[in-house]
This record gives sequence, C-alpha cells and structure tokens, in this order.
Amino acid sequence: EEKGFSPAQIALAWLLHKPGVTAPIIGATKMHHLEQAAAAVDISLSEEEIKRIEAPYRPHPVLGHQ
Repeated sequence: EEKGFSPAQIALAWLLHKPGVTAPIIGATKMHHLEQAAAAVDISLSEEEIKRIEAPYRPHPVLGHQ
C-alpha cells in the first residue's frame, strides 16, 4: 500500500514477476476488480520489494505426493 496500490494488486504484480507465470487466474466478479487487476500489469517491483514480499515464506515439503 505504500506504493499506492492495493495488496491484491501488489500480489498480482509479484506473481507476474515470477518466471513461467504467463496467465494468472483472478477471481474478478466486478468490473472495478478487473480494472484493478489489469492495472497490476504496469506495477514494477524492485528486487528489494520482492525480497520483502517473499521474506515470511518458509518452504515446506509437499505431503501426500508419491
């Protein structure tokens, strides 16, 4: 939000920065949700911002996969 965007927009912008992600699926049910999601394409995140977003994540093994 410090950049002036919603958390959903930042999350979508982060996802779009990930290699291999070409078409994230969004759950827009209203036109303004779709407009906000489309605006995320133009959000640029620095490496430092990406690191801050990813910092809380702790990898864990996938369970139940054979």
